[in-house]
Amino acid sequence: MSPRSPRPVSRDIVHHPVFARFYARQSVAAEPVIGAHRKALLAGLSGRVIEIGAGNGLNFAYYPRAVSEVVAIEPEHLLRRLAVAAALRADVPVDVVPGAAEALPVKSEAFDAAVVSLVLCSVRDVPRALGEIRRVLRPGGELRFFEHGKAPGTLMSTAQRVLDRTVWPPLFGGCHVGRDPLAALRAAGFALGAHRRFLVPARGPRLPTSYCVLGTARRPDAD
Repeated sequence: MSPRSPRPVSRDIVHHPVFARFYARQSVAAEPVIGAHRKALLAGLSGRVIEIGAGNGLNFAYYPRAVSEVVAIEPEHLLRRLAVAAALRADVPVDVVPGAAEALPVKSEAFDAAVVSLVLCSVRDVPRALGEIRRVLRPGGELRFFEHGKAPGTLMSTAQRVLDRTVWPPLFGGCHVGRDPLAALRAAGFALGAHRRFLVPARGPRLPTSYCVLGTARRPDAD
């Protein structure tokens, strides 16, 4: 993919105020479970990092000190305001800016690594978003991902498809429970690295959002 200028984007292209309030409360309550996965997601990062869909900034506390700068993109106003507050408490420099995954307001090949954390489920155009991430990564740059997605079993995957076509996206800020993040990464031209699948929560009833994957991928050295 050849470098190009980012597309213009409105400051608040995503507006889900009710869901944003729910997410802000629910994500903090889930942090005793999710925090360990956030820490694993970000371990070993260094250099300039872009985080797409930073939400209320819960990842910021886990960035290692070898990271020189984080540019955190968040399109939703309330979550972005909470992310700004979280950035002030972080151990690394974090700049929270408005923007959408499909039109990142940054230069091409400007980052050593990118992070998506429970984001690909809700972007409006997954191929375009991943194309933008590939654009802003330097050749050989790393993408860290922690996503939920399609269940392996027929019964749950069928239920996910039904939910995605009906009530789930309107109720949960555009979230889709049945997307396949690994297939999307391959289709976007990323080289998949080590990754693991797991359930959240690890015990108890399985939810449509329980089927998670965490891992790495890279932009090829030569596009």
